[in-house]
Amino acid sequence: MFVNLTDVLTNQGKVLPMQIETGIKQVLVGGESYQVLKSVPVDFVFTNTQKGRARIEGKTEFTFAVTCDRCLKPVEQKIALVFTREVTAPDMSTGSSEEDEQDFMDGYQLNVEDLLNSEIVTSWPMKILCKPDCKGICPKCGRDLNTGTCDCDTFVPDPRMAAIKDIFEADKEV
Repeated sequence: MFVNLTDVLTNQGKVLPMQIETGIKQVLVGGESYQVLKSVPVDFVFTNTQKGRARIEGKTEFTFAVTCDRCLKPVEQKIALVFTREVTAPDMSTGSSEEDEQDFMDGYQLNVEDLLNSEIVTSWPMKILCKPDCKGICPKCGRDLNTGTCDCDTFVPDPRMAAIKDIFEADKEV
């Protein structure tokens, strides 16, 4: 969906509030696609800050269907977005690196979905867990350790002691 910002970018002091329903059904983060379960309409405020420049303020919320990073159970992940961006009219461009990052602008048109995708990707959590104390799955048998323990040997030897272990094992062979 595109929003025409010509009026805001060309009229000093212009403020334009707007609510937009997003059409985003899924988002691509880190090479994986995640389905949008729920989304709240985006509350935008477009404000002219000076000739040819505008501030975009937005607020919305998305709920995604994801899996827990430890136990692989399905989880609903809610992400609240509150963002502010500065944009420049195409005829006022100075060629700065900040303006080069306006990949969500096409002339005087704001591509709302590209802007929201960018905000979602930058707000995505590093690790998604079903609960803060999720124990994950056993690396040997695959049992969900949140439901109980397994009988697998979980001893992991200290790699710094490998040389000493080799000395003791060498004595047993003699």
